[in-house]
Amino acid sequence: MKRVFRRLRRLLRKLAAAGRAELQAFARRGRLRPGVVLYESFAGNGMLCNPEAIFREVLRSPDLAELRHIWVLNSLREHREVQAEFARDRRVRFVRRRSLAYVRALATSQYLVNNATFPADFSKRPHQIYLNTWHGTPLKRMGYDMPDGAIDSANTVRNFVAADFLLSQNSFMTEQMYEKAYKLRGAFRGMVVEEGYPRVDRQFMNEAEAAEARSRLTGAGIELGDRTIILFAPTWKGTDFSSPADDASELFLEVQALQAEVGEAYRVLLKTHQVVHRFAADRPEFRKILVSNDIPTNVMLGLTDILITDYSSIFFDFLPLDRPVVFFTPDDVDYSASRGLYFPLDELPGPVAHTVSEVGRAVRSLAADDSRPHAAAEDWKARFVSSDDGGAARRVIDVVFRGLTLNARTKSLAEDPRTSILLSLGGMRSNGITNSALNLLSAIDHSAYDVSVVFNRPRGAQQLSNQRRIPPQVRQFHRVGGMNGSKLTHLFRRLQERYPALRRRPETATEQRMWRTEWARCFGDARFESVVEFSGYTAFWASLLLHSPGGFRSIWLHNDLALERSRFVGSRRRMMRTLPAVFSLYQDFDSLVSVSESLRRINREALGARYSVNPESFAFARNLVDESHVRQGLASPLSSVANYETEDQILEQDDRRWIDELQRVDTVWFTTIGRFSPEKNQARLIRAFAEVYREHSAVRLMIIGHGPLRVELQALIDSLGLSLVAFVVGPFPNPFPVLAASDCFVLSSNYEGQPMVLLEAALARTPIISVEFDSVHDALPDSAIRIVPQSDEGLAEGMRAFLRGEVPRSFLDGNAYNRAAVLEFHLVTGTRSGLEQKSR
Repeated sequence: MKRVFRRLRRLLRKLAAAGRAELQAFARRGRLRPGVVLYESFAGNGMLCNPEAIFREVLRSPDLAELRHIWVLNSLREHREVQAEFARDRRVRFVRRRSLAYVRALATSQYLVNNATFPADFSKRPHQIYLNTWHGTPLKRMGYDMPDGAIDSANTVRNFVAADFLLSQNSFMTEQMYEKAYKLRGAFRGMVVEEGYPRVDRQFMNEAEAAEARSRLTGAGIELGDRTIILFAPTWKGTDFSSPADDASELFLEVQALQAEVGEAYRVLLKTHQVVHRFAADRPEFRKILVSNDIPTNVMLGLTDILITDYSSIFFDFLPLDRPVVFFTPDDVDYSASRGLYFPLDELPGPVAHTVSEVGRAVRSLAADDSRPHAAAEDWKARFVSSDDGGAARRVIDVVFRGLTLNARTKSLAEDPRTSILLSLGGMRSNGITNSALNLLSAIDHSAYDVSVVFNRPRGAQQLSNQRRIPPQVRQFHRVGGMNGSKLTHLFRRLQERYPALRRRPETATEQRMWRTEWARCFGDARFESVVEFSGYTAFWASLLLHSPGGFRSIWLHNDLALERSRFVGSRRRMMRTLPAVFSLYQDFDSLVSVSESLRRINREALGARYSVNPESFAFARNLVDESHVRQGLASPLSSVANYETEDQILEQDDRRWIDELQRVDTVWFTTIGRFSPEKNQARLIRAFAEVYREHSAVRLMIIGHGPLRVELQALIDSLGLSLVAFVVGPFPNPFPVLAASDCFVLSSNYEGQPMVLLEAALARTPIISVEFDSVHDALPDSAIRIVPQSDEGLAEGMRAFLRGEVPRSFLDGNAYNRAAVLEFHLVTGTRSGLEQKSR
């Protein structure tokens, strides 16, 4: 019964998602509603922050009276106070986040205002105006400055590059957070507005406004009397957004301890992070200390006499009031190490306390008659809040709604002298394509090129491991979720991928709109001078990149793709259907890039005429080798390969006798590395090795890799009586110690693109034997490979030749090879201008 209910729930979720997608597709086909402004704060947690201050300023502006306003709330059963306040104003209405009304409003409102991010399915429409205000000047590190920041920041970057305006409280926030931490230099094409924070306006209250705010607190059950108000406002420090209740319990105990320490002359209140608030609000013990989300934080700051915080940006807002701040940081060492701060604690504009007792002493010191402002306070105020003078909301509205930019403090981040490149990296699993892409990203001169990559959000262990190898200079777009649009449209798209003959030229307006919408969803308004479909195996990514707004478009051909089409993946020839859909798009690319000169000829002859591709479009650029990574691995001990992974699971260790055997001086080892799949044909190598072993009992065979044929290969070894001398092992994160200990490398593939493993073997100066296939002849520059016929006997004779001393050591000058390969990349992707500009 439970299984039935689970399936029913999944079905209902799918139906709801399908219905939402159809409504969104319908709404996006309609016209925008002029003069409608949609506001969202902290995913609907209330009418809060900068959007709330902007909304109120617009509402009281006579020249903007015709605007209509939609507020997004996470629940219409909550937030009763703000709904009641505007119940009689016909210009204002409320929608529940993620509801059908929300989907329609997000798709049709002319103006969008958010202090955080819209959901993953959001794609800004042409002529929509998006203002992202964000929610504070950062003290703690943000974006790519955080550990694993690229993953955590993916949706934020996506929202930022879609925005027309980004609001900045100060130049530090513009340069450190937007430009550097979120890598918006060259990618964000809108305008940064440095006119202060509208939310700070709300804390400059007259007596009547202050009395009303105090009354709201009293009405919520918080007794103030005439006591001095201390607001404790810590940041969110949890690591799991699904379990903030634990954080709430800890905060309650801290408030109790602080209240006991400072005494009854003070009233300690708590303002939690948005993540924690709903958990704290439901618990009775918080009712007399918790400031409700319906009371804007900056209104509360206007009532506050002393602020206690830790690493929250709230203290920046508090500076214009010239009131004291105490920084309570009991975990400063751990927090600085795990998250990091932009400023050392001893430079902050207030005393720093590590215990509740120290907080108490700091508060009592601040209350003394001879207390003076903190020495750093005036400097911080001038540096970070000089524009927070009570008029920020009006100035921001002048820019966004009135178009008055001439005298406004604005900044553009669009200009970047570097050449911009976008590469699609495919599935990011551990394979030759991923390694080649990572090697390329490490070798590109990032002072001359602004490089971005795109791939589906990494989830498995392999994908996450490879994602972390991306150089920190590279901007990452992580695609999350599916395409927007009608299910009927997507059904036809999938039919086109399965039956390329259905593809229409030119595309229909519906098809163009579908792809342009997906481009905007993934990349906002970002533009690239060159887009590269580096993976080269899927029609989706090829189609998406073909709809980039301008730019030189190239696609990689990593193999003999006519043969790849017939390759078995498991028990099926999956690419028999998928690759022709890619081939049908080739004529629309500017450059079709094979990974060797011989492979260019092969692919041109097999695919050019059949798919109406201009022969001049076929080019080649060799893959790069990560020399430092390989050499570091070669120098590692054999013990470093003792633990290994395949796919996303840890394997039990199998028989490790081969490690002892590999270290014997009286054995000769032949080694191969590659996926256990039909085209690699390790079975041929095993049979050939069996012939050689009958003649030379000292020989051994090592087959390293992973894949669907592992069991079959082991069965073949066992059937030939080789189980004590031939080993199927791996995969290893670092196979190079085994390669270094081996005597000869052998490749038995039916075909290859550019076999990167030969480059790695050459860096190890290992003698190489390979069966003959078209691209092997130019696989290594300036180094001999013993090439033998594609047969068991041919391969066996090659191994005999090595035993006779007739196969010399291989060699590769990695630096020279990579320099040439990088130049080839720039030549075939239309990005040579970056090199020329660098040389000037």
